[in-house]
Amino acid sequence: MLKSHENYKQLVWRLAKTDFKLRYHGSVLGYIWVILKPLLMFSILLFVFSSIFNFRNSGTPDYPLELLTGLLLFHFFAEATTTGMMSLVSKAQLVTKVYIPRWTIVLGSTMNALFIFGMNLIVLAIFFLFFNKIPTLLGILTFIMYAVILYILAVAFSFLTAPLYVRFRDLGNTWEVILSVLMYASPIIYPLIMLPADIGRIILMNPFAFIIHYAKQGLINDMYTIVPNFLLLVLGIIIAITTSFLIFRKYEKTVAELI
Repeated sequence: MLKSHENYKQLVWRLAKTDFKLRYHGSVLGYIWVILKPLLMFSILLFVFSSIFNFRNSGTPDYPLELLTGLLLFHFFAEATTTGMMSLVSKAQLVTKVYIPRWTIVLGSTMNALFIFGMNLIVLAIFFLFFNKIPTLLGILTFIMYAVILYILAVAFSFLTAPLYVRFRDLGNTWEVILSVLMYASPIIYPLIMLPADIGRIILMNPFAFIIHYAKQGLINDMYTIVPNFLLLVLGIIIAITTSFLIFRKYEKTVAELI
């Protein structure tokens, strides 16, 4: 059992590394795109909402850091869910010609987003130094904890949708639209403090928005949620990952026939 577990770990790691290398193979800028894409969006949104709409003076002096942190977390989630959902189809040759546990393919694909997120965290740290904002140790640990929870949520989504995507390819376009809605329905571009308290509470009922908000608040403002709310989030994530994996194991057997 231990040997089998070690083999699965190596397999997932190899799949993740291969995906990451092939993603930017043949590109002129190569791995620079990992950092360049979120920075370009950050620059545009910062100009629009800080200079034109003046969000920076609306009770959030650290708005640039909040915007960049929120965008990196959003791109992390979007990348992990999208690649995880399409993983079985994109690895059709592995699925149909060689037997390997299907869950390793899904997990390896989502890990590609972890590599990108890790590189973007270096950029985030540079911006914190530039704005002379040093987070507390508790704030950093809280941010890491929420990032891990966000990744688990993305994996749960991938296990649920990967076999569905084999049957319904329109799910990819649908998810792109949902991601756009999710971005504007979460406190990423705008600070939550700008909204009425009632609307803010409704927004935080969304687990994704809850994670984004308190990850930013812990890292930047050293503010945290109450314990019952956090435990409720963890319970929901545990239920989501368990349920999605059981559903995945039920439908993975027919995947090779449908691709």
